[in-house]
Amino acid sequence: MPNLPDVVLWSIPAFVLLTVVEVISVRLHPDEDAAGYETKDAATSVGMGLGSLVFDFVWKIPIVAIYTAIYELTPLRVPVLWWTLPLMLLAQDFFYYWSHRGHHVIRVLWACHVVHHSSEKFNLTTALRQPWTTLTVWPFYVPLIALGVHPAALAFCSSANLVYQFWIHTERIDRMPRWFEFVFNTPSHHRVHHASQGGYLDRNFGGILIVWDRLFGSFVPEVTRPVYGLTKNINTFNPIKVATHEYVAIVKDVKAASSWRERTGRVFRGPGWQPASASAPSTAAATTAAATTATPTTAEETTAAPTTAEETTAAPTTAEETTAAPTTAEETTAA
Repeated sequence: MPNLPDVVLWSIPAFVLLTVVEVISVRLHPDEDAAGYETKDAATSVGMGLGSLVFDFVWKIPIVAIYTAIYELTPLRVPVLWWTLPLMLLAQDFFYYWSHRGHHVIRVLWACHVVHHSSEKFNLTTALRQPWTTLTVWPFYVPLIALGVHPAALAFCSSANLVYQFWIHTERIDRMPRWFEFVFNTPSHHRVHHASQGGYLDRNFGGILIVWDRLFGSFVPEVTRPVYGLTKNINTFNPIKVATHEYVAIVKDVKAASSWRERTGRVFRGPGWQPASASAPSTAAATTAAATTATPTTAEETTAAPTTAEETTAAPTTAEETTAAPTTAEETTAA
């Protein structure tokens, strides 16, 4: 087995030091438009990070067993050398992109990853807000093991990817040099990823490199200041609720579903998915309201028009709520 260092463990002093520097910077030079720090939010993020260490240790037992079995079955071997490690890191970052993207577009996977997006702040402690149910991540990296990458080498690359993403969780850095912004994930790119505005949703999934997003059409530059959090925030600092709220929402939606097709969609479709029957009444109501507003035939109907118009105005809210379902129907590393 290759003898590789635990980069996360070695990086903890840097995490602490950089966080302290950022807190001091925010206090001495506050930005009124920035999300900044909140004590309870930061404490929740740190608590989620500490909890993830415990749960990740538990999940690693079956995952390592599966990876080891696959590694023993494949005839391929990738040696751990100074020139193969960068190639393995590149490959891991590629599969991280698809894992990350998958955890945004499949609701049961989003239930894991949503934890990381649940903070309405964006600072270095947000990087520590990690999920406790990362058992959903391992299948995305099976191809690497099947190609002969040792499980320990994969663990090293995954840790290096995670450590890289720590520094990009900040508002204190505006832009990096243009060439760097084009190739690598940066604070600017990752602010977009954590934003809850419509044009920014489900964008910039890259871990170390942003070129994957440019290649696969998911890149969006930072233009307007992001609003962080979820489309519908969970408004809690309880770590248990933060970790499980979307799973609870999925169970409720599955129980309330009227067909197996809807039950399947509630679990495996996108976080904002709604069955056609659920959206049809809203569309019909909006159409009726528009017709009534357009053709008042009596004084009573004319007087009632403002109420109808108000209902018409409310219809987009319903649509917006449908889009926002990733958070209510719930709150989906690598950074």
